[in-house]
Amino acid sequence: MSGERFRHDPAYKQFFSDPRMVESLLRDFVDADVVRELDFATLERCSGSYVSDDVRERHDDVVWRVRRRGVWCYLYLLLEFQSTPDPWMSVRILAYTALLWQDLIRSGQIREGDALPPVLPLVIYNGRREWTAARDVADLLAPVTGPLAAFQPRQRYFLLDESRVPAHRLQQGGLAAQLVRLEQARSPGDVADVVRELIAMLRGPDYMPLRRALSVWIARVLLRRTGITQPVPEFQDLQEVETMLEENMADWWEETRLRGHAQGHAQGLAEGRAEGLEKGLSTLRLTLQDLLADRFGETAATSATGMNDITALDDMRRLAASVYRVPSLEAFLELLEEIRSRNVQ
Repeated sequence: MSGERFRHDPAYKQFFSDPRMVESLLRDFVDADVVRELDFATLERCSGSYVSDDVRERHDDVVWRVRRRGVWCYLYLLLEFQSTPDPWMSVRILAYTALLWQDLIRSGQIREGDALPPVLPLVIYNGRREWTAARDVADLLAPVTGPLAAFQPRQRYFLLDESRVPAHRLQQGGLAAQLVRLEQARSPGDVADVVRELIAMLRGPDYMPLRRALSVWIARVLLRRTGITQPVPEFQDLQEVETMLEENMADWWEETRLRGHAQGHAQGLAEGRAEGLEKGLSTLRLTLQDLLADRFGETAATSATGMNDITALDDMRRLAASVYRVPSLEAFLELLEEIRSRNVQ
């Protein structure tokens, strides 16, 4: 198990131990016809003790139940944090479902003559490789025709392949959709956008444990994956995450963009060559355009034409550092005009 997977597993188990995250998962991603039948007021967490010890060591599961037409429906969440899909996932799901039913029978919750409750298995996968494993155990069976076909098992699971959910499906989603947006984040700016959404969603003391869990996960796992190399402090709340991102965003953007060019630029600047200075300014202009697009939208850079008149590296760095500190694009343009005026005098 990789270090990143180890850090993911307990965090995700904590996320999906919150009923609001589980409800959001179903509302954001599962077929509406299925969700419409569920009474989320009855949603409750179940013990995973029905899984034998040897099986529990091989997977991470979270089990809930919710009333559907007056009957309990069990939600089996399997958190799959591996770099590649498990080709036998549908076999595992079939085995885990049978173990759940066996436990309900042993514990007396289901008696002779009772119907077995329906189970909705959900696999949450965050690997980079596309999920190609069969989603129904029947698809793994050798072709069978004739009377024998009636004796073969069928069971399908729902898959959430986080890396491949289209962005437009996530914009208006709830908590689970924002979690997937964080998984898809490729820059600190992407993370900052989602953190602002989560702060607005998770207001009030009831959300404090979830805010704390998200803050710790963002610091320990997510930000490091976006390419940040500096030490990231521990956070107690999402507000602290937002503040830290705003204070450091420009530096991280510049570090990322300059990483591949820094050696050549540094040599040119150190030697005082005019071409070195111009190359450095050009790179900073590109960085500033990216920052403006990330903060204010793709068209923001077209409003900042005055940056072409800036000829001092320190002034360009000051502008880049201000993007996530100014309250609006208008405030940034006022600062730009003030600096530009000094440069053209």
